[in-house]
Amino acid sequence: MIDLNQELAFVFDASRCNGCKACMIACKDKHDLPVGVLWRKVLECASGDWAEEPDGSYTQNVLAYYVSVSCNHCENPVCVTVCPTGAMQVVENGIVAIDPDRCIACGNCQWNCPYSAPVLDRVKKHMTKCDMCRDFLAQGKLPACVAACPSRALDVAPRKEAVARLGRADVAPLPSEKLTEPNLCLIKHRDSLSVRKSAAVLANREEF
Repeated sequence: MIDLNQELAFVFDASRCNGCKACMIACKDKHDLPVGVLWRKVLECASGDWAEEPDGSYTQNVLAYYVSVSCNHCENPVCVTVCPTGAMQVVENGIVAIDPDRCIACGNCQWNCPYSAPVLDRVKKHMTKCDMCRDFLAQGKLPACVAACPSRALDVAPRKEAVARLGRADVAPLPSEKLTEPNLCLIKHRDSLSVRKSAAVLANREEF
């Protein structure tokens, strides 16, 4: 049983994810997010091509895998650094959260976050983002995205233990983990590509 009162990290097992997006749907449902606002995204990374052999046959090295990502509640959260009003804060469990009463919707956090995690809610007129379901954690419950995953590809774990065991997220199509030290730890898919592999493309960009 995970002690939900300590600093936590998301753990994602890419070898289990089938891209069903149950985590995205659970997040939108739990937080009643409007159309156009996504706090969690399931990215499809694709690469490879077909090549014609001398005998006229074709071979391929095509691959694809999914990465579920939201705010990573980074160790070095640049969104907190650039927020001019102190609305972006590190709170309990190491969660990076927004104080809506201080937010002026300037967008600095979104522009500077390499994951574009903060999103403007035009109805509420302030920035919003994943808060790891703080209210659920306070009740001893798992975040909605974690609880909804049918293949148990997504979880939370004690931060120090997860980072020591798995390291921080270093997989395409995410940015380099060196930028903000994200508290997202990955069990990689067998075809996972490094962030430095320029051949990797985000195949479902139009969804976001």
